[in-house]
Amino acid sequence: MTDDVFERRTRRFLETLEILERLQHTSWERFSTDPEKYGSAERFLQVAVEILDDLGAHLVARLGVGPIERYRDIPDRLFDAGRLSEQQAAVWRRVIGFRNVIVHNYLDVDRAIVFDILQHALDDLRELHRALVEAQATS
Repeated sequence: MTDDVFERRTRRFLETLEILERLQHTSWERFSTDPEKYGSAERFLQVAVEILDDLGAHLVARLGVGPIERYRDIPDRLFDAGRLSEQQAAVWRRVIGFRNVIVHNYLDVDRAIVFDILQHALDDLRELHRALVEAQATS
């Protein structure tokens, strides 16, 4: 992945976070009953995680720190390489699990969990992205 591709994904990540931040201002009552609100949140959270996974996989390859057989390997490899803290790796593993639910168990997505992530986890996503940008700059 070239730096230009890294930058394009970063721009898309930041755009996605802006949309999610606007959705944060939606009341639970509206969010839980408006398919456009909860559907948008699900999709943009998925996109955010996909971008983090793309950037992380790129860094793992660039650093030569091991194979990736599944997405959950990415934060582990970057933790082992000293590019993520244990807390950052744990958060990333949880958001990967959430992304898997959205993609594979889409009929059973709990709107309350999506709303909670929207309200409380955007800073975590931003922090993961910041860590990846820093790691990319020093690799």
